[in-house]
Amino acid sequence: MLQRHSIRRYTDAPVAADDVRTILEAALLAPSSKSVRPWQFVVVEDKEMLARLAACKPAGAAPVAGCAFAVVVTASPEKSECWLEDASIAAEMMQLQACDLGIGSCWVQVLGRSTAEGELSEDFVQELLDIPPYYKVVCIMTFGYKNEERRPVDPSKLLWEKVHIGRWSESQAAE
Repeated sequence: MLQRHSIRRYTDAPVAADDVRTILEAALLAPSSKSVRPWQFVVVEDKEMLARLAACKPAGAAPVAGCAFAVVVTASPEKSECWLEDASIAAEMMQLQACDLGIGSCWVQVLGRSTAEGELSEDFVQELLDIPPYYKVVCIMTFGYKNEERRPVDPSKLLWEKVHIGRWSESQAAE
């Protein structure tokens, strides 16, 4: 956990197929409410499509264009009332697995965002990838070998004042 950071710059090296599979297995192994598994994943490796997907919002999507591959995380609200949580857990499981393999990753938020032209980012991605309208696009996870170095998190800087034991305590609460 101390090593995981959002990586936004990647080398041009492809990620081995076995590593891609291991990352996807982590998503498929993710827990979900009532084991419904309301998620679906679209893996994108085509550089032209990655560049097109990077236009899903005006800021924060640049890592999509430069990654080795991306996974578009979707989920169906019709299948579970916890679709957003389930999809988010699966996305984070992929990030942790990638970190363990020495592969960088970044969560690119799609849900609730808009393109530069004002179209919903979710609709933009759905149309590009032929995703059915009853699946909500939560995020695009980017993956690749790091072309930037980040220092491990300093455990002494953890915000323990945000942890309450037994019940909420205003004297402990940080704004």
